[in-house]
Amino acid sequence: MPASPKLTTRLSVLDRFLPVWIFVAMGLGIGLGRVSPSLGPALDTVKIGGVSLPIAVGLFWMMYPVLARVRYGKLGAVGANGKLFTASLALNWVLGPILMFVLAWLLLPDLPHYRTGLVLIGLARCIAMVLIWNMLAKGSNEIATLLVALNSVFQILFYSVLGWFFLSVLPVWLGSEGTAFHVSMWEIGKSVTLFLGLPLVAGAVTRSALVRQRGEVWYERRFLPKIGPTALLGLLYTIVLMFAMQGDKIVRLPLDVLRIALPLVLYFVVMFTASFFISKRLGFSYEETASLSFTAAGNNFELAIAVAIGLFGISSGEALAGVVGPLIEVPALLALVYLSLWLKQKLFGQRTGDDLLSAPADLAEGAPR
Repeated sequence: MPASPKLTTRLSVLDRFLPVWIFVAMGLGIGLGRVSPSLGPALDTVKIGGVSLPIAVGLFWMMYPVLARVRYGKLGAVGANGKLFTASLALNWVLGPILMFVLAWLLLPDLPHYRTGLVLIGLARCIAMVLIWNMLAKGSNEIATLLVALNSVFQILFYSVLGWFFLSVLPVWLGSEGTAFHVSMWEIGKSVTLFLGLPLVAGAVTRSALVRQRGEVWYERRFLPKIGPTALLGLLYTIVLMFAMQGDKIVRLPLDVLRIALPLVLYFVVMFTASFFISKRLGFSYEETASLSFTAAGNNFELAIAVAIGLFGISSGEALAGVVGPLIEVPALLALVYLSLWLKQKLFGQRTGDDLLSAPADLAEGAPR
């Protein structure tokens, strides 16, 4: 059953002006933070997994509709692609951390606290917002879900080990002072469970239960149109809160924010484009390439922020670098969505047209992928 004219019109406006809404949300958040300086601390009063509860609600809100759309019956076939998983592991756990480490040391040689914060970001592979960017770029939801799950397992197993190596060992080899790093696997596992496990289980249970009760056609054509648009609303809500909580620091320390932003922007661009062309060279389809590239370029800022605050304190330079991260990631990854759709036409010979405009509508209408 096609979406009603009213729904189609509303989605068209949301999709067509999505970049505008995102920048409006960023401006609104900064304005709220400046008008009411107590808002940030108030939002941060109640925490879950080291992250503000209102932010955690927003992350769940934007991930659940995407994960409810995943066709879990296809995951077995996707999971059999060993070449895909090997490429993802190499990009995420070899290239990504090394690239961020190099950029941090080259561009912040005089600011060790910010440098350490960036290294923590580079080690935390994305398990949340990347699903939104992948969906907008018309990547495969099933592949992105599996790659995010794979990153989650490796995050639990290796984040502490890699953190110790990149912060305590490698700097000493380079003639600098190392940083003590002690984060338990339990803390990492708790973060992964909260920010990926809960929405993943909710999405899978929703699809399984409703398809069993009402059928696949009803689920795809009636249920998804109702929850689909809320993913982008959840994204905008999360952006407003993030900027409201950090707006004061952004305005008060603009030069510091710019110093932190430069290696982050370079990281996103280099990581995404390198992953995209490597994936294309390996013979992957556009859907596979987009999913690989976005999961490689994104980072788990919730984890990085929680670790930075836990190790160095909420007012530390490491924590500031962590909170600046998602503020830079949002516009950077949105720009990479457009780049991905342009490369889809140039490198894969596939029409782009209204792809970005139709991606959220496809999500809502449950169009087959």
